[in-house]
Amino acid sequence: MLENLPAYIPLIFGLTSIVTLLLFVWAVKKSPAQATRQKAISIMAGLTFWLMIQAALTLKNIYNADFNSFPPKFLLFGIWPILLLIILLFVTQKGRQFIDSLPLSNLTYLHVIRIPVELVLFWLFLHKTIPELMTFEGRNFDILAGITAPIIAYLGSTQKKISRKTLLIWNFICLILLINIVVNAFLSVPSPVQQFAFDQPNIAILYFPFSWLPTFVVPVVLFAHLASIRQLLKKN
Repeated sequence: MLENLPAYIPLIFGLTSIVTLLLFVWAVKKSPAQATRQKAISIMAGLTFWLMIQAALTLKNIYNADFNSFPPKFLLFGIWPILLLIILLFVTQKGRQFIDSLPLSNLTYLHVIRIPVELVLFWLFLHKTIPELMTFEGRNFDILAGITAPIIAYLGSTQKKISRKTLLIWNFICLILLINIVVNAFLSVPSPVQQFAFDQPNIAILYFPFSWLPTFVVPVVLFAHLASIRQLLKKN
C-alpha cells in the first residue's frame, strides 16, 4: 500500500468502488427481464471475487514489482480480462440480450460515482502519487460527467423531458471524456510505454485499493456508456 497517505483517501476510494458494485447490481435487479434479475446474485459474487483477486495482486506487489515489464502486468492481469468480458457481452447473443435488458436510467445514474473518483484523484495528486494532468486542474474533465449524470438520468430516462438524441450525445461526450483520462493515465504509468509525467508518474493505480480504478470502476463506467449507446441507437 502507498505510505504517508491520509487514511480517508483509500477509505473513500474503497467505498466508492463498493458503491460502484452496488449501483451496477442495482441496475441488474431493476431490469424488466426476470432472467436478468435472477443473475444479480451471481454477478455480484463474480465481481466481488474479481475485486478480491485485484486486491491480492496489488497487496503482493505484483503490479509494481517491475516497471520495465512489457506488456505491463496491470494491463495483462487487471485490464485485459475484464475488457475481454465486455467484448464477449457485445458479440454474443445472450450477452446482447443482457445488455438490452438493463434499465437506461440506472446505467445513467451510475456515472455519479465519477464525482468521488475525481476528488480522490485530486487528493492523490496533492500527495504526489499521480500527475496533475490526471486531475480536473489538468487534462481531466471527467467530473463533468458525474455532475450531469443525475440530471440527465432524471430528465431523460425518468421524466422523458429530453430526447433520446440528447441522451445519445451526452453518452458520446462523456465516453470521450473517459477515454481521454484513461489514455493520459495509461501513458503516465511507469512502464516502457510511458509518455507523460516523468517527474511525477501515475503510481497510485499500482497499489491497493487504487488498482480497482482501472481494473473495475473504469470498465464498469465504460460498459454503462456502451450499453446505453447500444440501446439508444437500437431504439432510434
